[in-house]
Amino acid sequence: MAMATGRSPIRVLVIGGGIGGLCLAQGLRRAGVDVQVYERDESADGRRQGYRLRISPEGEAALRSCLPPGLTKLLTATANARDDSGLAAYDERLTAQWAPAFEDPRAGRDDKIDAVDRVTLRRILLAGLKEAVHFGKNFERLEQTSDGRVTAYFADGSEATGDVLVAADGTNSRVRAQVRPWDVPHDLGIRTIFSRIPRREAIAAGLPEALRDRFSYVIGTDGHHLGLMPMLFRERPSRAAARLWPSAGLEDSDDYYMSVFNVHQADLGLGDEEFFAMSGEELCELVIERTRAWHPDLREIFRFADPSTAFAVALRATRPVETWDTCPVVPLGDAVHAMPPSGGVGANTAARDAAALTGLLAAVDRGERVLADAVRDYQKAMVEYATEGVEMSLRIAEWSIKRARG
Repeated sequence: MAMATGRSPIRVLVIGGGIGGLCLAQGLRRAGVDVQVYERDESADGRRQGYRLRISPEGEAALRSCLPPGLTKLLTATANARDDSGLAAYDERLTAQWAPAFEDPRAGRDDKIDAVDRVTLRRILLAGLKEAVHFGKNFERLEQTSDGRVTAYFADGSEATGDVLVAADGTNSRVRAQVRPWDVPHDLGIRTIFSRIPRREAIAAGLPEALRDRFSYVIGTDGHHLGLMPMLFRERPSRAAARLWPSAGLEDSDDYYMSVFNVHQADLGLGDEEFFAMSGEELCELVIERTRAWHPDLREIFRFADPSTAFAVALRATRPVETWDTCPVVPLGDAVHAMPPSGGVGANTAARDAAALTGLLAAVDRGERVLADAVRDYQKAMVEYATEGVEMSLRIAEWSIKRARG
């Protein structure tokens, strides 16, 4: 056991206010560590994709360890109400196909958190951090100071100095681009359209009973693939917040399906410049057009997709996942281990990073650990479980989209 050598308070700068960065901030704030988050979005409403996230047992444990009890209760109250352990697969004519099985030790637990609404989760992760989260901070570069600290410079002319800088700025990390310019995630050649479909309208349009309350995947013989994931709130977010954490500012949402439409570039037939310039309306129309020959019970539901929530991404993966020899600059989340969303592993891995790094940086803050040693131990463990996460995501992607290769 490490012996305390007296408090040695540190300041932690977090670049990026996504799930991983905010989870870390919650954990460090709870541990009494000075933490400041710098987010390029102009406000808490800057990310309005509005889709759901699967939460694994490991991800749930990480969230529970970082969040204060009141926010943990709020997250539990607003989580998915249905069992998320099953996966059903079909072709475009709704003929059942083989699908991988997932075992979840939480099955039957009333308080499990196995899926959450992303907007609701981000609001919960922001709760109580008003003074620590700085919006409109577009990171430009960093410099290490002569005393071993690090200064971050932002596009608005401001700067911040701390003892640790955490790169939590995602797959297109600007921090990584400066300290590891050769380290670029591999493009899998898959283009994805995310959107949200109101559950009431989808069922009214004829969504089959078998697809209504479970994660369903349609593997089209035409090269197009669709995932449908239901989000049914246990309790309306505003009501739960009023009861448990009134200042959380949660907004209500009706139950919905997250739609994930995947197609390889070779089957898309569009260049990236044209594809990524499409509006939400155009992306939804593209999905409708590409599924016109599918089973009527499937193609009808896309008419109800919400264009304001539709957006496109290119799927990428980091192989191999490696440690960064850049202390006091420390990586977290997609900045160091980008992976496709198949299996919902990425956000859970980022939460695991946050929980692990919280414990080690808190020990440094208490004077029980040396920073370099703590960062080394964090990265050693992170590389191991993140590599497993990337490989699992790629296996699922290769099952669902045969051309996916890491």
